[in-house]
Order: sequence, then structure tokens, then C-alpha cells
Amino acid sequence: MKDNSRQSVKNLTASGLAVKFLICLIVLILIMSCCVLIGSQSISLKNAFAGLIDRDINNLDYQILFGVRLPRVLMAAIIGAALACCGAVLQAILRNPLADPYILGISSGAALGAVIAIIFGSAFTWFGGIGIGFFAFIGAILTVWLVWLIGHFAAGGQAVASLLLAGVVVNAFLSAVIMLLTSIAKSDQLRATVLWLMGNIIEKDISTLILSSVLIIAGLVCLFFLSSKLNILSFGETHAKNLGVNTARTRLIAFAVSAFITAIAVSLSGLIGFAGLIVPHAVRLIFGPDHRQLLALSALIGAGFLVIADTIARIITAPAQLPVGVITALAGGPFFLILLAKYSRKISWIK
Repeated sequence: MKDNSRQSVKNLTASGLAVKFLICLIVLILIMSCCVLIGSQSISLKNAFAGLIDRDINNLDYQILFGVRLPRVLMAAIIGAALACCGAVLQAILRNPLADPYILGISSGAALGAVIAIIFGSAFTWFGGIGIGFFAFIGAILTVWLVWLIGHFAAGGQAVASLLLAGVVVNAFLSAVIMLLTSIAKSDQLRATVLWLMGNIIEKDISTLILSSVLIIAGLVCLFFLSSKLNILSFGETHAKNLGVNTARTRLIAFAVSAFITAIAVSLSGLIGFAGLIVPHAVRLIFGPDHRQLLALSALIGAGFLVIADTIARIITAPAQLPVGVITALAGGPFFLILLAKYSRKISWIK
């Protein structure tokens, strides 16, 4: 199986990657174009674009399309890309197919930051966003640093296995703190906390959208440049070192960038499960384990996956809206089982 995995890595060409990337990009654009037109209220494209040209703030179609739906679709796409790509990276550096952006305590750290912001007040703004996102980002970053510190020093430098254990322990502790704070929260604060913990994409202003997109895309590009080293690392520690790969530095950079990207995504949307776990597996099962295409295609397919899930979340109970995390959780399990049953004989996890 290992030989088949190595052969699939060797067979990838630049033109083949470009074709797959282009096809997935076109599909993503089509998905986003369709989803931006779907909603509880029908709109006129002609009227909406007329309002865009005239900058008519009283044009309802213009406000719905360009002020609400398009920013939300773009936000869902960038968050989905971040979670899926980071999931693929964490599965590679931890050599654990169950790893995702939350297994190392990122979710609990971000959740604790958000709960603190909600309960104790978040009156200030940060790049046009409410303080909840800022506190969630800080909580996620501090938790990731704590998990890395514990895992690295507890293992004497061999931190791969101990990182998972440290993440479980930190998750459990912070979850207990969250439950404590939630139990003393007021009713209105409790509802906001629960919605955030379930994953909820809401419209952001243009400055927040641009800043978060630039940071996440820059991080994704950085991870893509590590894809060749991740391929070598997947074949084993000894093999990677014999080929001159600094495994410790590669893991540290990949882990730090993934944590940073995930922290941004979580601070924007709350806790959205399955995107970082299912999408990388689906791409690996369909296209193969080569990280040069796995990371790029996971980002595109993850973006489309979350855009569709968020569209369903905002129309299925319209005018009320479900948290997108509910949709990803309901769809994630069966979807993953179907893919696993269909493609498990064609591709294996790199050992």
C-alpha cells in the first residue's frame, strides 16, 4: 500500500494539478453563484446591478444581493477553505486520520474566549467586528501555544503523539470552565453563547471580510509551499530525515500556520465541525494522497461544502436561520460513510 501511495505521489504532474484545480475552481464559482441567488426572498439581478451602478442604498435588491448574501457567501467560502486545508495539514503532521483543526484544543480555547466576551461584555469593535471574534481569536491562539508547549516538552522533542494527548486534556479542562461560566450566565447571554458554540456565519462588513480573507489566503499559500515536505514526512520520520527534511521545523511551521488560520476562521464563525475532517478525507479518497493537490483541492472543495451548508442553514427554516454547524454535523456523518464505502479500496492512508 505504501508503494501505491508513493507511486500516486510521483505520477502527479503540474498540468494534471492545474486541470484538477481549474475544474474545482469552476465548480466552486458555480456553487457560489447559485447560492448567492437562493434565499427566502426573490431578487431581480437587473435591478440589483442597477443599484450597484447607481449606488442606490434604497434599492432593496441591491442591498440583499451585495450587502447580505454575497458577503456571507464569500465569508463561508473563506472559512470552509481554511478549515478543510488545515484539517489536511494536521492529519499529515500528526499522522492521525482523525485529526482536525479542533482536536488540539483550538475549539475550546476559542469557545472560552467567546464565552468570556459574551458574559463580561464586548462593547468594543475590532476591524469592524464585535469583540466576541477578537476574544475567540486570542483564546484560540493562547490555547494552541499551551498545547504545543505541553506536548513538546512532555515528549522531549518527539511531540507528535503527545500533542494529541495534550489537546485532549486541555480540551477537557477548558470545556469544564466553559460549562461553569455558562451556568452563571444570564438568559440572553446564554442564547448568544449557545449559537456561537454551534457555529454561526453572519454578515461581516467589508473591512473584516477583506482582512480575514487576505490573512487566510496568505496562510494557505504558505501551507501549499510545504506540501512537498509533507509528502516526504508522510513516509516516515527516518525516511524524511534521510532526504534532508528538517522534520521538527516543518511540523512547527505547519502547525503554527494551521493554528493561526483556524483561529481566524473560528473567531469569525464559531465552532463548525466536520469541515476539517470530512473534506480532506473525501479529497484524499477521490484524488489521492499527494499533498501538492490535497491541500489546494481541499481548500476549494471545503469552500464549496460550507457555502452549500450555510445556504441550507439560512433557507431551511426561513425567516429563521439555523446555525451552519448543525447542518455540517447532520450531513457530515452519512456523507463520510458513503465516500469511505465507495473509495476505500482505491486509496489508502499514507503510512
